[in-house]
Amino acid sequence: MEARLDTTTNAGQILAAASGGRRRLGDRVFSNLSVAAAVTILALLGGVAFFLLIEALPAVEASPSELPGDRSLIDYVAPLVFGTVLAATIAVLIAVPLAIAVALFISHIAPRRLVLALGYMVDLLAAVPSIVYGLWGIFVLGPAAVGPMEWLEAKLGFLPFFEGPASATGRTMLVAGLVLAVMILPIVSAVSREVFLQVPRAHLEAAQALGATRWETMRIAVLPFGRSGVISASMLGLGRALGETVAVAMVLSTSYEISGHVLTPGGNTIAANIALQYGFAGTIGIDALIASGMVLFVITLVVNMSARLIIARRREFSGAD
Repeated sequence: MEARLDTTTNAGQILAAASGGRRRLGDRVFSNLSVAAAVTILALLGGVAFFLLIEALPAVEASPSELPGDRSLIDYVAPLVFGTVLAATIAVLIAVPLAIAVALFISHIAPRRLVLALGYMVDLLAAVPSIVYGLWGIFVLGPAAVGPMEWLEAKLGFLPFFEGPASATGRTMLVAGLVLAVMILPIVSAVSREVFLQVPRAHLEAAQALGATRWETMRIAVLPFGRSGVISASMLGLGRALGETVAVAMVLSTSYEISGHVLTPGGNTIAANIALQYGFAGTIGIDALIASGMVLFVITLVVNMSARLIIARRREFSGAD
């Protein structure tokens, strides 16, 4: 190892001396383009934040009588924030375990002749337009979920989330969460599958040599190696769920109340509310919608920063050695 490092170092020194101690033109161009791309991304992010802040100020300064529903901005935004987080949480809780199971099956369990076909089928779910998911949710999944929701009310109605009365149409937060779960499943599954395929062969063979079963091999070798990737995939799915518009707007029977009852009609999200109300809102109403969009922007930023912190804390286990 030391000899190889010395050889590499000497080669670098020889190239630097041959070029007069200066970097090659291609290296300088690539470095400058990389820096410019990074600065551009930061500038765009800052520009979006600045635009949202400036446009939201009139709504922040307005009196409750000027805002939609004669409510303060906090009272207007709070139910939307709650509905957004609730729908996205339901989607992640349902989709992530299923997506991980699908990724493990395709990457390490399925017969080789089925792997390609199964991968294509899962990835095709990501190509379906949002409006198709909305139509499926309102006409197929919603009516089909009425019976199970009535069963949940009868058996688990003592829990706050499953208090009744259950909706007779299926236009509830639970159905919206299920639709979002189907929408984010291919994203989480695809990223997780690629991470699981990068597990070093030596890790798998070592686990099997110790007598581990297939499940034990997944638990002690595959899942620990892919933990950071699964977290990243989950955050990507959560970001998609937080910002989904059309499907949620079509499924939910909108209301502007904070309610954790996922079986009853009602609920709303920030993105769906903006899509439904933008064409009918007045000047101050549009400012209020932009203010809610700023809140969604902050929520998404916090989610992604939290994910990066979690990944950074687990960086010591890379599985590369």
